[in-house]
Amino acid sequence: MAWSFFEIFRGVVAFTAGLLFGSFANVCIWRLPRCEEVVRTPSHCPDCGAAIRWFDNIPLLSYIMLGGRCRGCRKPISPRYPAVELISGIMFLALFLKYGPEPRLAAALVFGWTLLVISFIDLKHYIIPDVITLPGLALGLGAAGLATAGLPLSLDPLAGGRYALPPILESLLGAVLGAGFLMLAAWAGKLAFKQEAMGGGDVKLAAMMGAFLGWKAMLFALFAAFLLGSMSGLVLIVLGRVKARRAVVPFGPFLALGALAALFLARPAVGWYLGLLFNR
Repeated sequence: MAWSFFEIFRGVVAFTAGLLFGSFANVCIWRLPRCEEVVRTPSHCPDCGAAIRWFDNIPLLSYIMLGGRCRGCRKPISPRYPAVELISGIMFLALFLKYGPEPRLAAALVFGWTLLVISFIDLKHYIIPDVITLPGLALGLGAAGLATAGLPLSLDPLAGGRYALPPILESLLGAVLGAGFLMLAAWAGKLAFKQEAMGGGDVKLAAMMGAFLGWKAMLFALFAAFLLGSMSGLVLIVLGRVKARRAVVPFGPFLALGALAALFLARPAVGWYLGLLFNR
């Protein structure tokens, strides 16, 4: 179906907003692990410390115009910066296309942006800061509470049905299920491999995810996360990048991918599976 000019314009606005928030995500990804202030301190080159002027801070375009190098010291700028901005832009557009201009879009954008920041921090530093997951958990529970009061803020893709609970209970159960399952996985991994298999940050991230998704979609997210994590681990082992028993692979990005997969795929996947089950 062809898009109207107005629909195309709104899509461009959503993508552009994603680029801008991706730029701020880069600030958080760099500064939060270093316990630096993220709002008031102006952007600066991490190598020479030179302030970055506004025309050198335009998402994607500035990186291209500068040839991927700082204007002052000419040292390379990490390709992570344009990558995060582009991923953020695509994610904002995808979420806008899914939810449209309705209240739950705001909750989805906050949730997706938070997952993006967490993923890149975990990839680099192997940590998931509490300063992101704990407020995120509170926001997820708050959105569910408002949804219980009648505001359309719930992101639970499997909400409804004959035995549906109020959104706040679905959210609480999702948080408990996510944290509990990850704690159990951490205990089992430590028992099997004689080393820490999963950190407390992963447990808090799972609780945050469950608060936003509800317990049913959280099951789907966990399944997707462990499937993607296992497949990636096997690929890395085959390529010789890690040793099987001593592999250190951050799990936060896989949890984030599982959460996004739940948002977009849980309902059609569950519908497809139930169709196979009952139409035999």
